[in-house]
Amino acid sequence: MSKNSKVLNLKDKINGNEVDLSLCNLTEVPVRELALFTKATVVDLSCNNITSLPPEFCNLTHLVKVDLSKNQLTCLPDDLGNLTSLQHLDLYNNKLTVLPVSFSQLRSLKWCDLKDNPLEAELAKAAGDCLDEKQCKQCASKVLQHMRELQDEVDRAREKRLLREKGLERKREVKQKDREAKEKEARKREKAEEKEKRRKEYNAQKAAMAATEQQKKKNEEKKKKNGLAADKKAAEKTAPKPRRSLIGLVFKLLLLLLTGLAGVAAACRLTDLKKEAMCVPVNVAVDDGLSWAKEQEGVVRQLVQNLSSAAKEFLESTQASKN
Repeated sequence: MSKNSKVLNLKDKINGNEVDLSLCNLTEVPVRELALFTKATVVDLSCNNITSLPPEFCNLTHLVKVDLSKNQLTCLPDDLGNLTSLQHLDLYNNKLTVLPVSFSQLRSLKWCDLKDNPLEAELAKAAGDCLDEKQCKQCASKVLQHMRELQDEVDRAREKRLLREKGLERKREVKQKDREAKEKEARKREKAEEKEKRRKEYNAQKAAMAATEQQKKKNEEKKKKNGLAADKKAAEKTAPKPRRSLIGLVFKLLLLLLTGLAGVAAACRLTDLKKEAMCVPVNVAVDDGLSWAKEQEGVVRQLVQNLSSAAKEFLESTQASKN
């Protein structure tokens, strides 16, 4: 069956403001077609095989009276409370156990029949028997009251849940802030420690450089002092050296010459060489010398004394040079 044929058949079912779709063997509600006829405020869907109402059914806010009796409904849509114009709702002989919490928002509801449904105990008690018009009106009033109480409980539970979630969120925020504050403090402390470490290293390097520079200056001063002392000592030692060395050399040569002469004289005088021709002049010279020496005994003594003094001075100078 096409959409146009459904619309055509639905038009055939309309009588004034009423739409009679009972005994049509429907398994679902033709919501789109009903939405096209906003003047049809009374809908009879009884005696069909409808198991559920689609969420779009709650958009038919023009409905005033709905008969869903003798179907297979097991539940109603959560947004049923959107049908704010609904005054009459017949749910007789279905398979409902509960009603949606939004049922409490049907403020215009004046009549309701919930007989022959496997309702929960509290809901069944509120619904009553619904055996006549009066009881069905009481059913609407009491069920609305019951559902409002459930709505209040749901609201309180939701509020508690929201408060609990907010409390948990606040705790999480506090923990997060504490953690961030601790991390910030730790980073600040690490930076301060790093800065202090760098400062100490800088001061240590500076102190080491200063100590090196000071030691360098001390070494230079020490070298300078040692150089001056060495120069002074060298000057003191080297100044008289040439004269001492010259005197010593002359003395040594003179001593060597005298020793040689004495040796030659002794050889020519005391050995068999005295008969040799080479010793004759020597012996003559020795004899002449001895004669002259006797004559110049005083001069010789003075000469010997001078030689002794010179020898003594030479020895002392030699000993001092060795030390």
